Amino acid sequence: MSKFLNVPVIGIDVSADFSFVAIIAPNGAVYKKSFKINHDAEGFDYFLKEIQKVEEECSMKPVLFMESTGVYHLTLFHFLKINNLEAYVINPLVTNSNKNSGIRKVKNDKKDALSIANIGKYQDIKMSDFLDINIFAIRSLSRDYYNLVDNRSGYKKKLSCDLRTLFPGYHTVFADITGVTSLSILSEFSSPNAIIQAPKDELLTILKQSSRKSMVWCENTYNKLFKAAQNALKIGFNTDLFEITISINLDLIETFNKQIKRVLFQLENQIQSSDTSKSFRDNVALLISFSGIGFITAVTLISEIGDPKRFKHPKQLVAFFGIDPSVNESGKFKGDRNKMSKRGTRFGRRALYSVALASIRKTKNGKMLNSVLYGYYHENLKGKKKKVALGAIMHKLINYIFAVLREQKPYEIRDPRLHDQMYLKNASVNVA
Repeated sequence: MSKFLNVPVIGIDVSADFSFVAIIAPNGAVYKKSFKINHDAEGFDYFLKEIQKVEEECSMKPVLFMESTGVYHLTLFHFLKINNLEAYVINPLVTNSNKNSGIRKVKNDKKDALSIANIGKYQDIKMSDFLDINIFAIRSLSRDYYNLVDNRSGYKKKLSCDLRTLFPGYHTVFADITGVTSLSILSEFSSPNAIIQAPKDELLTILKQSSRKSMVWCENTYNKLFKAAQNALKIGFNTDLFEITISINLDLIETFNKQIKRVLFQLENQIQSSDTSKSFRDNVALLISFSGIGFITAVTLISEIGDPKRFKHPKQLVAFFGIDPSVNESGKFKGDRNKMSKRGTRFGRRALYSVALASIRKTKNGKMLNSVLYGYYHENLKGKKKKVALGAIMHKLINYIFAVLREQKPYEIRDPRLHDQMYLKNASVNVA
């Protein structure tokens, strides 16, 4: 049962440039017909006056509810917060499942605003009142990082495809054609003919400076490159158009590289600035204590989580990341092919996935990055698919992250048997 049954409730259906507002009186009657407010200073001031009227007539402060609509609700939500109003954001999955509860199928902004007000007044739902502008900015920057990386990957794939037609055999010369050494060569000599005509000393200099390897390696690489260029002249597409395409791809990759470095630089400055709360910085440092979690991953996870105190149980954090299993049951039927719900934060789930992959690997020296998770993963592989076992690792990581943020202590790799002993010891002490 909702705790707002006996107070006036305001529901807001948010759009890009305007919103519709519905007000319900403490007794459940419609206080005022749904009305429209524009998303500008005049519209917000008018809304504030209407809220004050409700407060004066009912002798109590109203509670406001709105649906999370990307970025459209943020300015209004921020305005309500700075005016010391009790406002909450509802997940659209909740509102969508309640909007068409009647027999007639009616969908408009006025009805949606009233529906949101009724949900807030009568239903015990999960909602959020958290809004930190600085954390929102950090979250936006971290998401920009992943978008830039994805776009860069697309042009790297395009470069690879073009090289297979213009410069067949180039892939055999460099293990990574988008690595520093390869891009240094292509930026100066983007065709087989240019490689053949280039002075050997100039090519060796580029290979030496970009790779920082021995001259023996540089000589061997030059010979491979020269041979590949000769073969490409015979079997490749000898046209200037492909050279232009490669040159464009190289410029775009370089642009994305610069922008990615810029985003990382801004994130580091923002984290270290006084505008960022100490708790946020501390939480980032706590996650970096995990093997396999770097700076950008830690920042992404914490900025997506927001205030960790919102989550009272690890299962809530599991659902927030969308790695909880979907359920498909009806009568005696119980589905056994249930997948992740994937209803939570997409960027947080992506960061968590990369940590899970790192946690089940070994270093070049054969050392396990996380011996506990490595063993747990390979134990789960028995009779299960790799993705299922990896999902179990992600679930474990969420439990670890929740515990670390709750206890405010760095992560320690601890054998499960030792952990059980410590748990039983602490439990016996608390009982005594």
